[in-house]
Order: sequence, then structure tokens, then C-alpha cells
Amino acid sequence: MTAGASFAGALLAWFDRHGRHDLPWQRDPDVYRVWVSEIMLQQTRVAAVIPYFERFTARFPDVEALAAAELDDVLVLWSGLGYYARARNLHAAARVVANEHGGRFPVTFEGLVALPGIGRSTAGAILALALGLRYPILDGNAKRVLARYHAVAGWPGTPAVGDRLWELADRATPHQQVGDYTQAIMDLGATVCTRTKPACLVCPVAGGCRARAAGEPTAFPLPKPRRPYPIRETLLVVMRDPRGRVLVERRPPAGIWGGLWSFPEASHDLDHRDAADAAARRRGLRVRRLHALAPVEHGFTHYRLRAIPVVVCVEPRSDAVADDGPGRWLEADAAAAADVDIGLAAPVAAVLSRLEKEERDRP
Repeated sequence: MTAGASFAGALLAWFDRHGRHDLPWQRDPDVYRVWVSEIMLQQTRVAAVIPYFERFTARFPDVEALAAAELDDVLVLWSGLGYYARARNLHAAARVVANEHGGRFPVTFEGLVALPGIGRSTAGAILALALGLRYPILDGNAKRVLARYHAVAGWPGTPAVGDRLWELADRATPHQQVGDYTQAIMDLGATVCTRTKPACLVCPVAGGCRARAAGEPTAFPLPKPRRPYPIRETLLVVMRDPRGRVLVERRPPAGIWGGLWSFPEASHDLDHRDAADAAARRRGLRVRRLHALAPVEHGFTHYRLRAIPVVVCVEPRSDAVADDGPGRWLEADAAAAADVDIGLAAPVAAVLSRLEKEERDRP
């Protein structure tokens, strides 16, 4: 028996007893459902994904339904899950499948990686989990398990370390029970071989783990080298009409919160009054009064955003902005409760909650 077979066999035996067998996407695991789950699970924990997956697939039960939807409909159901490029790519890929493949997913590795948002590991997971085809995966959990088991030094983001881990992943992937093995190595990394507190005493492959034998499992793999974490600042101009509605605008399709709706922005260097006047003038409105709220902070992969909301009450010529124009007026209480039919950027809900608290606390 080869070392790879021994590793896979121990993992499969553990999976039979301790693995996760009743996740929503494991029921009727067709290519569509596995694809949606794999995209949602990128950089997101299983527990957080489950309710989103169930709502999403109830609304879009197949790729044709997803392709026929408007992007706003998709972003509404994604709102709160983060990393919104995943949702945009999911929608774009569904339209490619519907328009160029007759609604049938390509079932080759090359066909899958040609779709927006699907990389090597995601394609391998789809083929293994949905179709039982032998393709290795290397998501974050698998990287950690293999790097520790083989004591692969270095950060997996470097080409040399990444190539070595792909070689090991391919060697470890069995020719039988590929779907179970793929789920098993992801489960092991998520529940036993965790990033900071690996449970080596209950690990099924601990006997052959070189990192454990060296007495320092958490030394593998090395984390991504730290870079300065800059803070970027902006003003959010929260325009309110006499009915208490708030104005939101759709953001550009690329960049942060791409395709979502948020408040108009202005440079943080501007005087608040100047920023409010400029934003109101562009829509034929006049500022009555304004005040600033406490800053809202939101973390991204490479920086932290510090946004200062400036609440601006405008004159009643609010019909200068049509609902189908560059902006849209929302009832503030409905938007705060996410009871709207558009996807809202993360700071919007936080600001609206503060506005509601202001109203409640007002004497």
C-alpha cells in the first residue's frame, strides 16, 4: 500500500464515522447545487453558508432560473455573505451556461475553468463531489492538512510551495470514493486540523503527520506575509427627504460592493457642508440641515474602510430623482430590516440602524 493510499484510507474511515454527510448540497448533489455551494464556501464557513444556500436554491433552483434573474435579485440573496465578486461571477457563469451550453453545465475540467469564478480547485471539487471524477482539490483546508502532514515549509501562495502541494494533493487523491475523500479532507481541515488549535489527538492521520512529529503543527503552513493594513476614509452622504426616505445609488460593477446599492460618496477631505451641497445639487435638491454620525468601519482583504455618514435633510423636490434613474429612494425602516428588493452594501444597514436609534431616542 502506498503512502497516498494509506492516507486516503485513514481519512475515508474517519469520514464514515465523523464526517459531515447531511449538508444541504449533499442532498441531490448535482453539478448546479455543488457549484453554488463551492462558490459560497470560498472564504466562508459552512455554518454561515447553510441558510444562504437554502434561500438561494429555493429562489433559483437551477441554472436556467439563475441565468434569467436580474443581478439585483442575486445580490439581494447574497447580501451579508460578503466577497460580492463571487455573486457577480456566479450570475455571469449561469448566463454563459444558459446561452452557450444550452443550460447544461460542461462536465470537463477545461469547460468548468473557462466559466467566470471557477478556478482549479473549485472545478476539481465540482467534478469530484457531483460526478465522482478523480480530480484533486486544494482549498484552504486541504492546503493546511497536506502542508502539516508532509511538513511543507513556506507560504502556499508562492509558486514553489503551491506546486508542491498540488503534487501532494494529486498523489493523495484515491481512484475510488473520490467524492467522499474530497469531502473528508475538507471536513478534516475544518473540524480537526484547524488553523490555531489542531486536535491532533483525534486526527485519523496523526501517526504519519510530520508536523506533529516535529512538535509544532501550527508552524505549517506559513501564513501570508503581513503587509501594512492601511485605513481609507470616505464620506457617505445620507440624503433624507421629508418622508424620511433615504437615497441610494448603484455602485459600479467592479470594485468594492460592485453592483450593490449604497449611499453617495465624497472625499473625506471635503467639508461636510460642501460635500452635502455638491451631492444635493447633482440631483436638483437643496440642503436644509445636516449632521454627522459616528464613523462606520468595515474590513476588506487589503485595507480597512472608515466611512463617516453625513445625514442630509433635503428640500421636498425629491421627485427629481426617479426610482429607475441614477438613484433610488428607500423607506428607511424597510431598508434597515433588509426588506427591500435590491442588494445593499454592508455599511448601509449599520447607518440605517443608527438613524432608527436616533429617531427612537429623540425626545
